[in-house]
Amino acid sequence: MKTYYFVLCVLFSGIFLFIGCSKYGNDLQYVNYGKISVKLTDAPFPYDYIDEANVTIYKIDARLKNLDESEGIEDESNFEVLYEGEQKVNLLTLTNGVTMAMGEAEVPVGSYDLVRVYIKEGSVVLQDGTTFDLKVPSGNQTGIKVFVNPAIEVVSSLSSDLLLDFDVSKSFIPKGNTESMSGITGFNFTPVIRGSNMSVAGSLSGRVITLVDDVVTGVNGAQISVWNGEKHITSTSTDESGSYMVLGLDEGTYTITAEAMEYIKEQKENVAIVAANKTTVDFEMMVE
Repeated sequence: MKTYYFVLCVLFSGIFLFIGCSKYGNDLQYVNYGKISVKLTDAPFPYDYIDEANVTIYKIDARLKNLDESEGIEDESNFEVLYEGEQKVNLLTLTNGVTMAMGEAEVPVGSYDLVRVYIKEGSVVLQDGTTFDLKVPSGNQTGIKVFVNPAIEVVSSLSSDLLLDFDVSKSFIPKGNTESMSGITGFNFTPVIRGSNMSVAGSLSGRVITLVDDVVTGVNGAQISVWNGEKHITSTSTDESGSYMVLGLDEGTYTITAEAMEYIKEQKENVAIVAANKTTVDFEMMVE
């Protein structure tokens, strides 16, 4: 069975080519401000018969790490709002590195090690028009917490990015018989999000091909999975041309696999990801 993997990613790009503004705190100390812009990205949903996968985000904030740990991690005065409004997004429109701007916010310089994503509602629409409204867990009140390690640094005159990888295939769990569209009775919604500091992360891209009558042809819908040892990091799927892209991988060495229905599974080991660089890994698959 062909498997598609779906990732929702939220990309925070810290743009600090200038000092946004300067303010004085209550203690009259000089404080520099920079900007963080918010973007969304994702990868294909794992089922052919899904037409839309929607989420409505109404707030995103980030914690300015306080050196005084006695104040506790939930001190609201340490959180800076990055986005506030109401944005409904069909995640299936954002694939393989395509992003959607959510806005930007001016925040004090410093280390941001925790992000909270507030989701108002979610829904899944099947290709036959059937719509399932999803119950949002307690994260809609307290925010879905995503820790970032190493923390994203907001520094004057420098640039730093943060990527939030929303694993939709683990977050939207179908109920009923998933072998057919009519067999689905609903979805359980439990958001799973991974945070990556893009200043120490790189990206992975490439193409999956096969030979059809000696003609090179892209393999559509091949699942690309990234592994660190036995730990699964993330996955995505190829488009109609066989191309794929994975964002926000921490610097290091990984194993990359390619799987598709009716093809022999391919695997490449010791793939090096370098910070702020793009690594290219191509696959040629053979019919099983």
